[in-house]
Amino acid sequence: MIKIVTTFLLLTAALLPQNESITRKIDAFLSRLPSSTKVSVLIFNPMGQDTLFSRNHTEPMIPASNTKLFTTSVALSVMGGEFELATKIFTDDRNVSDGSINGNLYIKGFGNSLFTAGDLASMVDELRSLGIRKVTGNIIGDDNYFDDVYSRDDWIYEEAANVKLPPVSALVIDRNRTVTYRKSGRRTRSYSVNVADPPVHAARLLKEKLLAAGVEVNGAAVKGVTPQDIKTLSERSILLKDLVKYINKQSDNFLAECLFKTIGAVVSKAQGNSFYSTQAILNYLEDNGIFLKGTAVVDGSGISRFDQVTAGAIAGLLEKVYFDMKIFDDFFNSLSIGSVDGTLRHRFSGTPADNNFRGKTGTLNGVSSLSGYLTTRSGDDLVITIMFEFSRGGANLHRDVQDNIVEYLSTL
Repeated sequence: MIKIVTTFLLLTAALLPQNESITRKIDAFLSRLPSSTKVSVLIFNPMGQDTLFSRNHTEPMIPASNTKLFTTSVALSVMGGEFELATKIFTDDRNVSDGSINGNLYIKGFGNSLFTAGDLASMVDELRSLGIRKVTGNIIGDDNYFDDVYSRDDWIYEEAANVKLPPVSALVIDRNRTVTYRKSGRRTRSYSVNVADPPVHAARLLKEKLLAAGVEVNGAAVKGVTPQDIKTLSERSILLKDLVKYINKQSDNFLAECLFKTIGAVVSKAQGNSFYSTQAILNYLEDNGIFLKGTAVVDGSGISRFDQVTAGAIAGLLEKVYFDMKIFDDFFNSLSIGSVDGTLRHRFSGTPADNNFRGKTGTLNGVSSLSGYLTTRSGDDLVITIMFEFSRGGANLHRDVQDNIVEYLSTL
């Protein structure tokens, strides 16, 4: 039923009766924008199936970080909030009770993009608590849960993103960045640099920590593939519902791209890559009757200007999640709260929207978007999507107009 309603609502929103006073008020806010600004807006009440305002809601737009709404909602739908994204240490030695690993140690990542060197140190402590004092073989970093196309610029045709990210990989330590030191005269300065080869870096770091803990390692630190039917010695994981909070509240691009490929790995039951991930998101939209025309999703974060979605697609997605009790709470709690936290912590303060709007911002040069859920003064829930592309007027003006609209709607 939801699928039928969603399709009908988004395809006919411009034809439904609209409250004239609301229309006049929002039109007045939008009139402050330069005439060259491209505008796409859709505002409706999901419970009443009542469209309050629409303008160009089927026009493809650059969504910026509103793309993360697709990444996180589809991830929650496919995996569930309790899904664990892990980093694990394995061995091919079936008997470790003698205190010696007579074989290799493997460290493999399964999309745990918040794994740190501190986590790795605690895992080494676990190995020592098992009595392990020697490894006769190699330390092997395994990143094969994803493909080895680490740069977004390589998987997006003709991409030249102005936001550069560390390597997007399944095996991550400290966001795939490391600190290096450079001496300049009497001063020594530290620099954060991207890791060149994540699985090799992880293997080397694990070997270093083993040696520092007094564990003898005879082999080398290399990358490779973990064999089947091996013993798990230690693991660290994060729940998906906790990860999506970092992604949506803070608009974290790196974490979003890692989750994007995790979707591909889980859905395909093969190796995570951008193709499988994109297909999973588009299939989700199609299967749930969400307005799909004009939609192109090429990454998980929205920093590509090749991403194209409509206000109708975003609003349809938010409506679908609103009625999906399996994932709504986890998704809703991942969104930034107006004047409270995340990217909305400095917006709506002292207005009726304060603490009543949960949403996701999106910002690129010449792009500003805002989407989410608003609870009005009368207790109604509204789905709001406001997208602008502009060359004049500046980002602050366009953001202010978004805020004016949300603040006004919150008084209804």
